[in-house]
Formats: sequence, C-alpha cells, structure tokens
Amino acid sequence: MMKSIDARIDAIALGSVTLSAPVGDGFRQQQGFGHAALTFALGDVAAGYAALSVIPPEFDVMTAEIKINLLAPAAGHLTATGRVLKPGKRLVVVSADVWSEGPDSARKHIAVLQGTMVPVPV
Repeated sequence: MMKSIDARIDAIALGSVTLSAPVGDGFRQQQGFGHAALTFALGDVAAGYAALSVIPPEFDVMTAEIKINLLAPAAGHLTATGRVLKPGKRLVVVSADVWSEGPDSARKHIAVLQGTMVPVPV
C-alpha cells in the first residue's frame, strides 16, 4: 500500500510516526481533490506504525477499529502523524492527524483519526 501511494517515513520516535505522500493522479476523486481513502490510508498506517514502536518486536499490529473525521479536502502533499494515546498488551489506542499542503504552501488540517490496534504475534 505504501509503495502504491508513494508514501515515505519522515520521522520515527517512541509512540509517534510521521509519514507523507503526494496526492497522485490515480488517487483523486471527481472534483480533483485527494480521495478520502488516501487520507484514511495514510492516517491509519501512521497510527499503526506508532503502535508498532511501543510493542515488543515479536509482534505486529492490526487495526481493530478506526474512525476518521474529514475536516477539509486533500490537495497537493499530505503529511500524517500517528501517536499512541495508550499502549497496552492487548490493545493500543492510537490517533493520527493528517495535514495537506497545497500549491500555495498553505498547510491545512484535513483529518483526525482515532482507533485501536491489536498486537498479534508475528
């Protein structure tokens, strides 16, 4: 998924991961803005990577549930920062903020996600 949306990891810290990706031509909706699925995917992956940073290395994570509030249309280049709100052995509560930077370089908060990741043995 990350490869198909041309995403990259920009920063990693304990409990926090920042990713970015362009709004590519194949990921636009009918008005030309980035599709909500792109915004969701970037936020979900950032939150999942943040969860991975607080669990033992012999575990991976799967999203159990996650919700999104879309605040504004996506355009230009997207950045998502995922954070761990509460680590745990069975559940990791996470959030993510997604920002858009358009051609005018104005940064706009476009989405907020909150969810639960489940650690699973690798």
